[in-house]
Amino acid sequence: MEFLPDDIAAYVQAHTASEPDLLKKINRDTHASVLKPRMLSGNVQGRFLSMISKLMQPQTILEIGTYTGYSAICLAEGLAGGGKLVTIDINEELENRVREYFLQAGISHAVDYRIGNAINIVPTLNYTFDLVFIDADKENYLKYYNLILDKVRPGGLILADNVLWSGKITQVKTDKDTKALQEFNDVVATDTRVECLLLPLRDGIMMARKK
Repeated sequence: MEFLPDDIAAYVQAHTASEPDLLKKINRDTHASVLKPRMLSGNVQGRFLSMISKLMQPQTILEIGTYTGYSAICLAEGLAGGGKLVTIDINEELENRVREYFLQAGISHAVDYRIGNAINIVPTLNYTFDLVFIDADKENYLKYYNLILDKVRPGGLILADNVLWSGKITQVKTDKDTKALQEFNDVVATDTRVECLLLPLRDGIMMARKK
């Protein structure tokens, strides 16, 4: 998942703004008591999400894959006044924990947090999104992309996490998740409706700007 040499990764970390105290707490808590803590964005990627959001100052954000709320809080840092962040996750066991984090972050009023299957929920959303972050089950990335593209404004940005998939993305013999990500990357790279950049940050982020 980490492609940089340890010394370079440490240098990047040392020269990146620190995460706020609440995010440090979420990071610690997630690693201590939640399954699959590697799913958490972490400091460098979190600051990237925050920076993108602050540059865009989006009125509406969609996140598919809330997990423990770390990335949602990062994205919310750039929300325009009166803005809304819709975040969807299928894991109801984390709901109380995440809602408490949103409360502590002071963003509960701006967050529309939904538990359920994003494939069923996204078509019901009556929003035009400025910024979308996809970080959920890899097998459905392409379905999510196709569902959301018409809901993204021209000039809006779609970010998709884990598109290098710990380096497995270049393998010929692959599992179903890797195949799904390969197909997703290929489709986005050839989609004339967007311009894209695959950024080798952490486990890879596909950036697609709608034309």
